[in-house]
Amino acid sequence: MKRIRDLLDKGVDEGTFPGAVLLVAHRGNVDFLERSGFRSIIPRRLPMEKDTVFDLASLTKPLATTLGMMKLVEKGLIDLDQPLDKLLQTVPLRDKRALTPRLLLSHSAGLADWKPFYMKLVQFSPEFRKSILREQIIDLPFAYSPGTACLYSDLGYMLLEWITEERTGESMSSFLGRSFYDRMSIKKTFLGSENRPESIKIEQFAATEDCPWRGKILRGEVHDENAYALGGYSGHAGLFGTAEEVFAVANLLREHYREERDDFFSEATVREFFKKQNIVKDCTFALGWDTPSSENSSAGVYFSEHSVGHLGFTGTSLWMDLVKDVIVIFLTNRVHPTRENEKIRAFRPLIHDTVMETLGLN
Repeated sequence: MKRIRDLLDKGVDEGTFPGAVLLVAHRGNVDFLERSGFRSIIPRRLPMEKDTVFDLASLTKPLATTLGMMKLVEKGLIDLDQPLDKLLQTVPLRDKRALTPRLLLSHSAGLADWKPFYMKLVQFSPEFRKSILREQIIDLPFAYSPGTACLYSDLGYMLLEWITEERTGESMSSFLGRSFYDRMSIKKTFLGSENRPESIKIEQFAATEDCPWRGKILRGEVHDENAYALGGYSGHAGLFGTAEEVFAVANLLREHYREERDDFFSEATVREFFKKQNIVKDCTFALGWDTPSSENSSAGVYFSEHSVGHLGFTGTSLWMDLVKDVIVIFLTNRVHPTRENEKIRAFRPLIHDTVMETLGLN
């Protein structure tokens, strides 16, 4: 494991990220959990800790929003191929009425990738912002015809949060806490800074950007501007957690994928969500998850095609090889103090290749 530790330290020394926590598990057992560098360097240096709480950014999509959608499918509250006008009956959906959860989850629903909604949303009272955002998404023209292309989209996951609220009658944060995080007794995983447990102090968070819009170093406050304007989280971003608790959620899914259990999901539900959809030729997306691309995958060259994973803009990632039975959770604060640092793109495949070689799984 020395090669892995040395590589983490090299990432810090070369400015790829201020700090990182890496967890490697094989066959459900944690073989490696180490930290390197600093959880903040501005305004002062604080060392990274194994239990540092990270802004998980787009890991919110698989570990929160998708988790909730799996539960709704399991309970029969939605069908993956139901049109939106059967799931959201409170407003006119116009040309979005035939979209389905499957298309939204697999980033093939025709929606734009991102829009700076936050710039106008902050002009409205917080209690109205989510409904205003949803109307704006419905009014936007399609970026392409649904089901004909893949475009990674935050907007689709904003709509999935809406579906969750409509079908459960509660906020996504409340629904996920009740259905998963509380039941699993994980204490440092939560959606939105307003839901931060009192036991977690601000100093325990990995700092993110020196945000020019908010005029401060962000810490314990969601980095994503749209999520911030929407009250701290939405379906696309806003989840916070530690490496060990990310593993707890990932391993729960791993266990249900590998054997039939009746506590959280059926094996069939997990396998359906982990399956590459092939709605669009050469599209890598499963439902809420990505799979390795044939070239230049962030998972490196040794993860099998039967792997699922996801990246987060702040410098986070999770990859699970379902055949080799490996989970790699790599959490960094690469956007601290600026998002312009993109060295992690070359580092991610390198760390995953080194892990697999160390485990003898290359």
